[in-house]
Amino acid sequence: MANETWLFGYGSIMWKTGFNFETSELCHARGWARRFWQGSADHRGTAEFPGRVVTLIESASEHCWGTAYRLPPCEASNILARLDYREKGGYDRTKLSLTLSNGSTITGITYIAHPHNPHYLGESSLEDIARQINLSTGPSGSNKAYILELHRTLKQHKIHDSHIEKLAQLILQQTESTL
Repeated sequence: MANETWLFGYGSIMWKTGFNFETSELCHARGWARRFWQGSADHRGTAEFPGRVVTLIESASEHCWGTAYRLPPCEASNILARLDYREKGGYDRTKLSLTLSNGSTITGITYIAHPHNPHYLGESSLEDIARQINLSTGPSGSNKAYILELHRTLKQHKIHDSHIEKLAQLILQQTESTL
């Protein structure tokens, strides 16, 4: 078990893994919250008009649910190298403690965009974040599709995340008001 490599997905990795894994299970990271505070100029926006994607922020009273993926030992370093490239827009590879759905605790690897990175946008009103997401599109598609897919994936796994739920609702309302 000490030689296992676990990867924590809390955003697009939950529905678009792009790598092999031996098993996956729901888990949470205590003391962290998922927020749309990271700018995306390389996937869901452009340098001129960045989109917004999720990162983790420290929040002692919260926990972020996601998926833990156990990577095949012979592929783990190559998978992480590919993810380092995929997450290059301001994310740092970070280790954190994860609690699996069975209650056991493991160490996992994830990608966090910290405030010191050049693409970090930080906190803003939910209305402003929703408006920016609704207007942004990049090489990986629309920013709106990203959040709606994340919202769908969380609902599918019965994960409640009020930040994502409120943003998805606002985005759909803004879309309807422009029709």
